[in-house]
Amino acid sequence: MPNNANSSLPSPAQPGNDGNDGNDRTDGTDSITIARQAIVDDKGKVYAYELFDRTRASSTHDASSDAQMLFNVLSRADTATLMGKRTMFINCTHASLSSEHLELVKADRIVLEISPFDGNDPALIEGAVQALNDARKRGFDLAFNHTVLTPAYDKWLPLAAYIKIDLLTLKTDLVEHVVKLAQKKRPDAKIIVEKVETAEQHEQAAALGVRLFQGYWFAKPVVVTNQTIRPTHAVIIQLINAVRKQAPTEQIEAVLKRDATLSFNLLRYINSSGFGLRTEITSFRHAVMILGLEKLFRWAALLLTMSREGGVAPAVGQMAIVRGRLMELLAAEVLPQEERDNAFVTGVFSLLDTMLGIPMAKAIEAVSLPESITDALLHKKGPLAQLLELTVACETADDANFARLAESLILSNHQINWAHLQALAWAETMGG
Repeated sequence: MPNNANSSLPSPAQPGNDGNDGNDRTDGTDSITIARQAIVDDKGKVYAYELFDRTRASSTHDASSDAQMLFNVLSRADTATLMGKRTMFINCTHASLSSEHLELVKADRIVLEISPFDGNDPALIEGAVQALNDARKRGFDLAFNHTVLTPAYDKWLPLAAYIKIDLLTLKTDLVEHVVKLAQKKRPDAKIIVEKVETAEQHEQAAALGVRLFQGYWFAKPVVVTNQTIRPTHAVIIQLINAVRKQAPTEQIEAVLKRDATLSFNLLRYINSSGFGLRTEITSFRHAVMILGLEKLFRWAALLLTMSREGGVAPAVGQMAIVRGRLMELLAAEVLPQEERDNAFVTGVFSLLDTMLGIPMAKAIEAVSLPESITDALLHKKGPLAQLLELTVACETADDANFARLAESLILSNHQINWAHLQALAWAETMGG
């Protein structure tokens, strides 16, 4: 097939050539490793971040890895650390453009980097136009490398919000030509000069009017590793089945309460920066209502494909469920209605440090929680802390603390023991 591209513009490297030193992590079973490189403006301030999945080798980048990358960022990583309120650039294969996983995010904060086709096949280029247009209509900005300036990609060029010019694939004497060509052919697009490694390269691009830069001269990729917790397959399948049957919110909420890791991942996802909500979601019922059945199904399906059987130690997960249910039942006796959901979350999340193998403060910083929950988990303060301490006394048969806390909370032995039996029985039925 003939190549219609201008031969003076060499084809940049394919996605994944981001300055990595080759030490891709491919053994990420209990952690995710994401590299983040800043895109800076002409004043040296961070404009955006480009994220690269280092949990798997870059050579395996495909539609599945795109989905996993986005899912990891939203559901498992600390998005406040990764991107804060800035724009996020992510490599996106053509197969991913029509994938449902893109429906899970707020599009106006994500830029999809789209690569050219090997050989610049006219049929493939033409065939991609509709999917690119659809992505733009859904609110995504698109970034292309400088190959988009060649005649073969004339139909893509009007869709470009960003044009990335790779200095590693351009001879020095071509940089000025390509920058001016971009400014002429697509004046509305922002130009990003990447792979900037020297002050001279930066000065040359800046003199041409370029205002966005990326490369080692400014910042090498920073690797961020997060621990992950993974729900068991059985519970995820129960959630998927409930959603597919359009079960009542109460039933779906009950499924979420069956697995501590499932509820943790959902709250982390819906409160992540990429989801774009203005208010924090702290109850499972609210999360289900805000997310909607369609997005909840897609989220659960992705979680299923990325989980492994077994998850955390079954005894730990079971104990977390018992704690959550017991605290919820006791809260119904002594706390206002709005605190009952918080009581369940406090009980379930009280073992996150054990599940993740990291300190509690680190474990819960990835999830936005009400002050009453963080006070209980981190500072052992407030009525939820007392309820948590009482549940632990029940677990450990600590009679002295049991009596002291029961008196403080004005709960009878019968109320507590009956609630504990109910919680144990409920956890058995929830175990799947």
